[in-house]
Amino acid sequence: MTHPPRMDIYQEQILDLYKHPLNYGKLEKAQIVRHEINPTCGDEITMYLLFEGDILKHITFEGKGCAISQASASLLTEFSTGKSITELEGIGKATILEMLGIELGPTRLKCALLSLQALSRGVLEYKKQ
Repeated sequence: MTHPPRMDIYQEQILDLYKHPLNYGKLEKAQIVRHEINPTCGDEITMYLLFEGDILKHITFEGKGCAISQASASLLTEFSTGKSITELEGIGKATILEMLGIELGPTRLKCALLSLQALSRGVLEYKKQ
């Protein structure tokens, strides 16, 4: 029996997260709600953030769009929960790409980074309060 290449494993993970996203749904007690749109392909992400001091206590999302944007949001919510504002500010493109585990062209990169854009702007909004 042969094992699929590493890329196939990640592609399967992305499709699974697209069909069964983690932390999906509206968070009623959210302090920050950020809605972002990728005009290139029509992806939409709404992030719901709940902080306790400078710690992201809970994060959920709702969205529609391609598998990359939805899987990225799902992975980012898992990765971000429990992190401090300083740690959240340190999340960048490289973190998202590492979580996804696949190479992306410029168009798909925008899809993958949409959730990070929502999270980053949400953190800034929270800091201003």
